[in-house]
Amino acid sequence: MGIKVCKFGGTSMADGNIIRAAADIVNADPERRFVVVSAPGKRFGGDTKVTDLLYRCHELASSGEDFGEPFSKIRARFEGMEKELGKEMGMRAALDGIEAEIGAGAGRDYCASRGEYLAARVMAAVLDVPFVDAKDIILFSADGTLSEETYPLASSVLRKYPRAVIPGFYGRGADGEIRTFSRGGSDISGAVVARAVKASLYENWTDVSGFFACDPRIVPSPECIREVSYQELRELSYMGANVLHSESIFPVRSAGIPIRICNTFRPADEGTLIVSAANRKRRGSAVTGVAGKQDFTVIFLEKSMMNGEVGFAAKVLGVLSRYGVSFEHLPTGIDTLSVVIDNHYLQGGILEKIVEDIRREVHPDSVRTHEGIALVATVGHGMANTIGTSARLFKALSDAGINVIMIDQGSSELNIIVGVDNADCAGCIRAIYREFFG
Repeated sequence: MGIKVCKFGGTSMADGNIIRAAADIVNADPERRFVVVSAPGKRFGGDTKVTDLLYRCHELASSGEDFGEPFSKIRARFEGMEKELGKEMGMRAALDGIEAEIGAGAGRDYCASRGEYLAARVMAAVLDVPFVDAKDIILFSADGTLSEETYPLASSVLRKYPRAVIPGFYGRGADGEIRTFSRGGSDISGAVVARAVKASLYENWTDVSGFFACDPRIVPSPECIREVSYQELRELSYMGANVLHSESIFPVRSAGIPIRICNTFRPADEGTLIVSAANRKRRGSAVTGVAGKQDFTVIFLEKSMMNGEVGFAAKVLGVLSRYGVSFEHLPTGIDTLSVVIDNHYLQGGILEKIVEDIRREVHPDSVRTHEGIALVATVGHGMANTIGTSARLFKALSDAGINVIMIDQGSSELNIIVGVDNADCAGCIRAIYREFFG
């Protein structure tokens, strides 16, 4: 019999009734032995996620202000779950302890992690299985990255339990303090647990029935992708398709563990299976999906004989490094270089300083910037072996009146990325989707 690891997202932990439904899903399959949970999400429009309330508590406490108002909402959520589920879970005492820790100056990561901690306590009580604290099995290195020591440690701890519930999103840092992954990191926690227990399948339960070929807010009722490779999913996730955290791929990919995206509210739906490229079944369109992300800036450099100047690109990237700025893409020509940067790196007038330093370092013939750029990625393993894919894509954009500012095609031919104005992002996605999916 195989082992399945189930991760339930915030919408699947929003209230007691939904948690009961999630527990029923776990109990329906004896192979579902380990459960990882997120903090409770929104119950309705206008509601606030528990994690956001916890961040607010830390912000107020750090400023010496009273955080009673947001914490009272957290208290009401969890004590309300206890009542809905009809089980004594010790929520009052646990909440009292957390409130005291926040008031005593607990760190931001500790505060943020308490939503998952409490949610896991709730789920463990409902399933009547042990609670295993993430701080006891997930380790972070001094630089904040996941430590490889996590896997043997988690394996040795979890093998003691036939079933268990583990909070997502956090672990223990090298200093012994609570450390969190980036937002949405419970997906990573689930993948880590799946690898540690050598799972046959990692099920990620959320509020959609799989991964769509594009954003349903842009194209109504888009096609659901039944099977996708780890690489395709990472490309689409990074470009804004947010069903699964893009970094959650790495732990399971190295172990060859497939992921299935499932819908807590429609558990009978097939969902989307994520596998290695070698195991991916080719079907239908050469294109698997289209995704877009807005708010980038492009620095365009031009210099005659640039291709013969040793270290030109290294000097440009050295300037970015000095300012702590990462680049997204680096399209080049013989005498041109474009650097694509996410706008969140460019706050407070940094862009002007970067451009000035680049001028001083490499003496280009010209430098110009284009802000307000959206990147749209068309992704699919089938594109490399299908004649005319690029022609169809660019004709579709031309017919839709979309001006392409930049083109970047990956060396693996897994994706074609175009840069367009932010205002054209949705139209670009719609045009590409219509061309390849009808």
